[in-house]
Amino acid sequence: MMRTNTLLCAFALSAVPVIAAEPSLRGDAAAALKKAATYYHTKVAAHGGYVYFTSEDLQQRWGEGVATPSQVFVEPPGTPAVGAAYLQAYAATGDTSYRDAARDAALALVHGQLKSGGWAQVIDFDPQGSKAGQYRNGKGNPKGRNHTSLDDGQTQAAIAFLAEMDRALEFKDAVIHAAALAALDALLQAQFPNGAFPQGYTGPVKAHPVIKASYPPDWPRTWPNQNYWDCYTLNDNLADTVSDTLLTALAVYRDERYRRALVRLGDFLILAQMPEPQPAWAQQYNYEMQPMWARKFEPPAICGLESEGAVRTLMKIHGITGDRKYLEPIPRALAYLRKSRLPDGRMARYYELRTNRPLYMNRKGPDYFLTFDDTDLPAHYGWKQNTVVDALERGFAALPGEKPRTEKVKSPPKAGQVRAIIQALDDEGRWVSTYAGERLVGQPKFAAGFRYLDSGVFNRNVEILSEYLRATR
Repeated sequence: MMRTNTLLCAFALSAVPVIAAEPSLRGDAAAALKKAATYYHTKVAAHGGYVYFTSEDLQQRWGEGVATPSQVFVEPPGTPAVGAAYLQAYAATGDTSYRDAARDAALALVHGQLKSGGWAQVIDFDPQGSKAGQYRNGKGNPKGRNHTSLDDGQTQAAIAFLAEMDRALEFKDAVIHAAALAALDALLQAQFPNGAFPQGYTGPVKAHPVIKASYPPDWPRTWPNQNYWDCYTLNDNLADTVSDTLLTALAVYRDERYRRALVRLGDFLILAQMPEPQPAWAQQYNYEMQPMWARKFEPPAICGLESEGAVRTLMKIHGITGDRKYLEPIPRALAYLRKSRLPDGRMARYYELRTNRPLYMNRKGPDYFLTFDDTDLPAHYGWKQNTVVDALERGFAALPGEKPRTEKVKSPPKAGQVRAIIQALDDEGRWVSTYAGERLVGQPKFAAGFRYLDSGVFNRNVEILSEYLRATR
């Protein structure tokens, strides 16, 4: 499931309108930011890195499952997302303690960089640990995994943060600089000739014919348990997160290779748009450019979430190139998505090929089966999504004619929002969450009333306080 990333991408610090500050509130915001960041860096970090959730007493830690004391998580809202939040605080204040905290997170990522160039979901600092991989620094498990993952923005988040960290250090930290460039080189080598990316890689990908997407004559109604990681993937908005990472790399390093990779990614999205009657995108494609099975609950289908991500990505690529061919697929896709909304206004994750009936999966024991019935769906997956079609339509309508748009203007936080964040901070410098049955990233099994520290909450609050300080500077 796609996470909400707090990444310091190239556009994140581009334009925040200046607003008048209440002197006392600005001072309180700066003090709260310092207190919260100091606590998180000195008390919550492990080896410089982070997990998703930590118990109030700091004795228990979770990511996708329980984390050992030697493990940190790469996937947002873990290590790179927390590091990016510190960098936002540094950019807003100039206080080098935030940059130091970010550098510790960056060095945790450097330790866990795989020989294949990117990252897995977990970094294990114990070479004998259950998740230790074949690390580029030689300090991992020589028989461990070496599979770079683009799933859920894992490697994308790490690369984007390391690039921004490299820039913040004026490219003078040789270790961080080398890690960022090695990761970017590996990412470029993992792009197929048609512009697509796989869900993961251990080295350069193989070439396959460049063809347009089509419907398969038929497809298996039961999971075939086939390899899909090496094929063309849009799952969990991969195109969206990869494009953000390439935009960050382009802004930081001014290397035209990253612009060319963005162009090729846009070319793939044009090829991958399905024909009528469903001019949108699938989650997973085989080398024949037809929708295919991924995991046992991810059937060949048209996907609402990934299609929205494809539209966003095409608009970003138009923004950096000015080439209107990347806008041409969008009106058809938006019209299709608009008419495909469910009666409650949400979007199904899957729509059956050709018929466009909302398609779900249910389960009996470990086995899943296809169904059109949405009354008893497994709770571990987002079968229905809140849609952003209206926002995409507004964004598309507001695009300039031929002029490339290279920065994003962000609205500054409201004073009331800032006050609420300050008031929620406890005396120790913590934003403590209380579990009330909601679905959380990683789906930890917390009892009602359980109190914990949430990296996602920390990242979001640090970002808001930092934006307020920048806007009132």
